[in-house]
Amino acid sequence: MPPIPAAAREGNVPFRGHQTWYRITGGAHATRPPLVVLHGGPGASHDYTLRFAHLATPERAVIHYDQFGCGRSTHLPGADPAFWTVSLFLDELDTLLRHLGIAGAYHLLGQSWGGMLGAEHAVLRPAGLRALVIANSPPSMALWVQEANRLRADLPAEVQATLLRHEAAGTTDSPEYEAATMVFYARHVCRVQPFPEEVARSFAGIAADPTVYHTMNGPSEFHCTGSLRSWSVIDRLGRITAPTLLISGRHDEATPTVVQPFADRITDVRWHIFPDSSHMPHVEETEACMRIVGDFLAEQD
Repeated sequence: MPPIPAAAREGNVPFRGHQTWYRITGGAHATRPPLVVLHGGPGASHDYTLRFAHLATPERAVIHYDQFGCGRSTHLPGADPAFWTVSLFLDELDTLLRHLGIAGAYHLLGQSWGGMLGAEHAVLRPAGLRALVIANSPPSMALWVQEANRLRADLPAEVQATLLRHEAAGTTDSPEYEAATMVFYARHVCRVQPFPEEVARSFAGIAADPTVYHTMNGPSEFHCTGSLRSWSVIDRLGRITAPTLLISGRHDEATPTVVQPFADRITDVRWHIFPDSSHMPHVEETEACMRIVGDFLAEQD
């Protein structure tokens, strides 16, 4: 793939007395709905999703932004944990859409936690949502944790022992624990090793300020101890009317068991599984991913 396209414009949206940073690629002669990209984490920053900027054309803008609390947007490490809610990030998305003047017509792509947020947005049936892409996402944290631990059970015995030892001791911030989790990540999060630079930036961002990730998720993929621990959108998926594309990887921590409720309950849905990818097909099989997503968006224009 060629290098990630340069931004046409960057800026900040005022949000609750603070700032949400955004980046726009393409769209100089916009005639098609823009694509808004919701990154994962929560709290991972937009960087690792930047390859979706390859979908930008003069006719279609691709908009990335850093959700509140991470990346180039305002950080609030001292905020009360109760501050970080799904409704906060839904409000931020709506604020961005209004500020950019695109609330009347747009496509939405959410990756991992971003897909959870995208589903929450779509069940509200916003008038301007033309199409939804849910990429590598769970509809329920219980399903997510269940499958993550099933995959963890297949890790080498010594890796499992290291994870258990540090979890029991409460030392999940130790380098040894982080190294053990990287064995899982190399299998089920991103199989391109070492991580591409933009992926490494997002992981470094969480390490530098884990406030949102630790508050909403917890210390790792294996245990959701944060505010999302009982989250589920499964019973509301039937409300989604926007045409929806599901994407996942054959080696994804978002296993078929995780993704299946989206396929079962969204009315207008299709699903593509990338054979050589885990959690980031846009990084692991970039050309194929851009083709599948790009064709879907073109159909919905």
